[in-house]
Amino acid sequence: MRLHRNLVFATIDALAEIFNEGNYADKVIEKTLKRDKRWGSRDRSFIAETTYDIVRWKRLYAEIAEVKEPFSREDLFRMFSVWCVLRGIKLPDWPQFDGTPERRIKGRFDELSKVRKFRESVPDWLDELGASELGDKTWTKELHALNNQAPVVIRANKLKTTPQQLAEILKEEGIETSNLRNYPEALELKERANIFRTKAFKDGLFEVQDASSQRVAEFLNVEPGMRVVDTCAGAGGKTLHLAALMENKGQIIALDIYGNKLKELKRRAKRAGAHNIDTRSIESTKVIKKLYNTADRVLIDAPCSGLGVLSRNPDAKWKLQPEFIENIRNTQIEILQKYSRMVKKGGQLVYATCSILPSENQQQVQRFLKSEEGAKFKLKKEKNILSSESGYDGFYMALLEKK
Repeated sequence: MRLHRNLVFATIDALAEIFNEGNYADKVIEKTLKRDKRWGSRDRSFIAETTYDIVRWKRLYAEIAEVKEPFSREDLFRMFSVWCVLRGIKLPDWPQFDGTPERRIKGRFDELSKVRKFRESVPDWLDELGASELGDKTWTKELHALNNQAPVVIRANKLKTTPQQLAEILKEEGIETSNLRNYPEALELKERANIFRTKAFKDGLFEVQDASSQRVAEFLNVEPGMRVVDTCAGAGGKTLHLAALMENKGQIIALDIYGNKLKELKRRAKRAGAHNIDTRSIESTKVIKKLYNTADRVLIDAPCSGLGVLSRNPDAKWKLQPEFIENIRNTQIEILQKYSRMVKKGGQLVYATCSILPSENQQQVQRFLKSEEGAKFKLKKEKNILSSESGYDGFYMALLEKK
């Protein structure tokens, strides 16, 4: 591989923004890719994938390069040279790479690879937390799996097409997919591509949604004609799946505290041809109280640490702080207490997170069931999805029924 100066410099600029200014990697990369109209798809994928790679392995590369945050431009070039050496990419004859100690880099890599927190590139506190909650063996496997680049999985929108038809349509647009056994509506891309430019996407034939995430709406046992409340709907990935499972019949009330996310949901619903979604912004507790004891089904896709989705958001492990996890656990239990009241007698609720920590998952459900509000519910079933076992995102879901 021959390195091109403008692509390498764009990558270094992106890394400076992500590491030193604390900006989100996906937003920085999206902006960076618009910098030069002459870049082809190979150029853009070099910038995106290299940036994500160095973000993913930040701790390991910084240790090998012997640099500390905040990183100077020189430090970032040293980390970039570590990335090149470990991938067998020939360093160009540029002043930025003068005197790169290739043998020392390989030696340091071999030495640091013996220690999990360096090898899998995580902060000390997170390594300790994961090991204490999941046990050394599971945490080691899980960290390793979460450091792989996430595959691109899409969900065929059954309001408009079937997975088989969609696969054919995408093939005509030059995109090869494979069926996923055990995931009825999912297709996985054989190679990464910008699928948002396809006619199939513009026609609302699919949504990008990880295979594990597709399990959540199924878990809720919805039927056409029901009244369903999606309490933390966000931009609506699971809301749209619920609409398809309900065949556009009945009512889905999509709630969120962020109005801009609900606007995006409306746009997506229009594209998907989902007509049974009613969006409501949570501006006061009135919005929630009005719905007490009215819903057949309630989905609580709770805010969480996001540790199950590190393979697609590698910068999250550097942004997370121990106090955030402590606070989010309190938020989760508050949400469960409040939003569970929307379920009517005999109705069902799913509590889900994209975390792999028992303290955000099983333990929260048990804590809820022991409370006054939770005593009205019984646990029907729960599912733990580990990335190391599924090959997809880590997720948890529990189905509760109101007595």
